Amino acid sequence: MRTLRRSRIRAAATAAVTLALGCTALAALPSTAGAAAAGGLVVQYRTSASGATADQSEPWLKVRNTGSASVPLSGVKVRYYFKGDSASAAYRFACSWAVKGCANITGTFKTLPDPTATADRYLEIGFTSGAGSLAPGADTGDMQLRFHRADWQRLGQSDDYSFGAERSTYGDWPRITAQLGGVAAWGEAPGGDGPTDPPTDPPSDGPRLFDDFNYSGHTDPRIAANGWSVRSNSGGPGVPGAVWAPENVTFSSQSGNSVMNLETSTAGTGASTEQTEILTRSMKFRNGTYAARVKFSDAPRSGPDGDHLVQTFFTINDLKAPMADDYAEYDFEYLPNGGWGEPANILYTTSWETYRPDPWEAVNQHSEVRQSYAGWHDLVVTVDDSAITYYVDGQHFGTHGAAYLPERPMSINFNQWLIDLAGQSSTAPRSYDQQVDYVLHVKDQVLSPAQVSALVSGYRAAGTTFQDTVPAV
Repeated sequence: MRTLRRSRIRAAATAAVTLALGCTALAALPSTAGAAAAGGLVVQYRTSASGATADQSEPWLKVRNTGSASVPLSGVKVRYYFKGDSASAAYRFACSWAVKGCANITGTFKTLPDPTATADRYLEIGFTSGAGSLAPGADTGDMQLRFHRADWQRLGQSDDYSFGAERSTYGDWPRITAQLGGVAAWGEAPGGDGPTDPPTDPPSDGPRLFDDFNYSGHTDPRIAANGWSVRSNSGGPGVPGAVWAPENVTFSSQSGNSVMNLETSTAGTGASTEQTEILTRSMKFRNGTYAARVKFSDAPRSGPDGDHLVQTFFTINDLKAPMADDYAEYDFEYLPNGGWGEPANILYTTSWETYRPDPWEAVNQHSEVRQSYAGWHDLVVTVDDSAITYYVDGQHFGTHGAAYLPERPMSINFNQWLIDLAGQSSTAPRSYDQQVDYVLHVKDQVLSPAQVSALVSGYRAAGTTFQDTVPAV
């Protein structure tokens, strides 16, 4: 993957230099809030210890992906709820056998903040990155799990919320819950208790940026007044000889919302290629929540298809020196026709620590799903003091580690550009669209996708098309 990404990173280097010179571009954002998630998870359960009391409880599980996108298991948490035998009783987890490998499965005991008659604790099952991902329709296979009292006394399980004495074969079991990236994806917790019910009320205060992209055109003076720049200067990323055409950033009304369109076109030569970018002039954004609603396109608006196109939403700061450790970049990048060695459509999320353009060396972490993402999508990335977490349409897409956290503030960017001209050899003119409905940043607060939707809905209900209270740095 490092070799395949080399062209992108060299492009990022050029873009970073552009930012350092103050020749930045603008960012585009999502449309209507609260789009339905593409799918979910199902937990199936059986037990091989069906007695009212037992030496150990044996919840055997399978997790199945019922959605349309691949699910990284490292973002999945499964919870089995039970009633402790006494307030002082301690428990131990074990894995007897699993298709995914017991070494890739974790078990942690936690207590419920609001106990019920059938549950005051739960066993939370997690997965390491070694467990891989679940393709749409796939399941984990058998996970033969068990837990017992630390003192090896017999435990009672007939009054445990998640226990099913009659479950001798696998079947869907909603009394065991699943979360994906911290968002409820399956089941019902006892009494509706616990974090399986993610918060939906947005925070009422704190610095934030919201832009509904309600502008008349690329020359609208409010664009610059609101802190954006529509790029016109030359340079990468993209096809050598291409220009960045500000007149190809346009605005229109769709379903009552103003939508920004980025058009990229070519006739098969560098001189005929026009790319588009918009970004914040200021690099003042660091930890917190970033969100946008973006419409990706698989097919061109006109002309023959097949170009190696990149459609993006990302944050970035400047690379001050090769391998400088205070560089940061966090990307959503959709390639509708492949590129970078990929044969077909793929969506990447990538977190950058640093790189050196020549000789090439990069430090980053990425997640990817190989499928079409044509259409509108809600994109959310959160940055706190421990991780960078990506969501697409309310579903967890990837979590990247603390090594990639930002040391300095960044700008917010959207662009659409061509990797090369190798995907389509025709000299017939063609053009591609990427659309953005809104953009949101909430400083120093990690919001769930549901909270993002609620916050955007609140802005629109109030008729607010722009707000920026994020202080300059």
